[in-house]
Amino acid sequence: MRRKKHARFLGGRARVTASGYPAQRMKQEAAGWAATEFKDIDLGDQRLNKRAVLLAQRLAEKPTASIPNACGGWAETAAAYRFLAQDELDWRDILAPHWQSSAERMRACEVVLCIQDTTELDFSGQAITGLGPLSYEAQRGMYLHPTYAVTPSREPLGVLDAFMWAREPKGADGVRPGLKESIRWIEGYERVAEQAAVLPATRLVYVADRESDIMALMVKARELDNPADWLLRSQHNRTLPESGKLWNKVTAGKPLGRIHFTLAARQAQPARTIRQQVWAQRVALPDAAGDVVSVTCIVAREVDPPAGVKPVEWRLLSNRQANDLDAAAQLIDWYRARWEVELFFHVLKNGCRVEALQLTSKERLERALALFMVVAWRVARLMRLGRTCPDLDAELLFERDEWRAAFILNKKKPPRTSPRLNEAVRLVAMLGGFMARKGDGEPGVKTIWQGLQRVMDFAAGLRYARELDE
Repeated sequence: MRRKKHARFLGGRARVTASGYPAQRMKQEAAGWAATEFKDIDLGDQRLNKRAVLLAQRLAEKPTASIPNACGGWAETAAAYRFLAQDELDWRDILAPHWQSSAERMRACEVVLCIQDTTELDFSGQAITGLGPLSYEAQRGMYLHPTYAVTPSREPLGVLDAFMWAREPKGADGVRPGLKESIRWIEGYERVAEQAAVLPATRLVYVADRESDIMALMVKARELDNPADWLLRSQHNRTLPESGKLWNKVTAGKPLGRIHFTLAARQAQPARTIRQQVWAQRVALPDAAGDVVSVTCIVAREVDPPAGVKPVEWRLLSNRQANDLDAAAQLIDWYRARWEVELFFHVLKNGCRVEALQLTSKERLERALALFMVVAWRVARLMRLGRTCPDLDAELLFERDEWRAAFILNKKKPPRTSPRLNEAVRLVAMLGGFMARKGDGEPGVKTIWQGLQRVMDFAAGLRYARELDE
């Protein structure tokens, strides 16, 4: 199998917009986002390069459709399946240009949060070779563990890295062979550290949930001299030498103060204001070699929650200092941004419907997932930029035919000049079911991905009609 060492990062800093994103790069995105995002693709054959770009474009136009329905006819569908069946093609080569493009976006930022998490992809009942058990031995599927880069204001910058694997079945002794899956968290930090070394002007922060609370990860970061900061949710109430339990020790001290924020609605729970008491203390955690790792432990505990509602409490560990409430609040806010990777998984599974892919092998799934990860990122990015940078020119992210289609399908006369990004995104979402009533807030990713399909179909019709007149 052909493998290449991927050169993921390019030199230099570009002029940036008010949003912090390179202005010239955003203008290029208006002229075909897939061609721009995959501009440096090198699959060893120009035909494969062109097929990858076209397939990414098609999948983004109809993210909820099957591959045959996304492609323009049988010939294009057959070519897409032949592309995914290329046994010599490594999925990392497909994703490599997106890594490079993500690095360009990261260079414009002072801080980038590198969020890692693992999700199950369930393909039970499908005749796909190479899969393994999931949470239950009877399930069949695989695991995806990406590094998802976002700004502190939650603008998605891209997928920096990924692990994909299938578990081995348990043996007769009940033990599963192979490497411990916890190694993914440690290797994930090492890769973020490598990226930090070539982005000296951007501070990278590795952010992860409870499963990452592994002493070996903290020791590895210490050995590397913390080239990237790390922020983990604490799972283990460790025993401290002569000091009792970790969380008890921290909360026994004087609190730094209180913070408040709005927790967005999730899983049938309405949005509500959270007020938390915050403690922070520098502690020395013993490692397995008789040494210690110096960390900051933060405990943020909700006060006066509504009756019948479980209080929100977070316990965090970080290499960074937090000597006052502002510093602790910043770390808490960065941890709250971890929800963006859950949103990314939501788009990937429910928007792109990757678990419905009918491919015959794990390797073909991996190649398809490499493309779908970029598509999922783009949908999430449109949503966030529509919220955080509402006044951007819509043509920075939509082609002219696309934003005009959004107006026409909503029975509105398109303006002579391109509208604000937020206006275009809301019109797209309205085609996907967003009501846009007073008090509805901003649209979510589901209505955006549903609306995009109608917009892209109509825009393609506009282009075709123009070609007939030429």
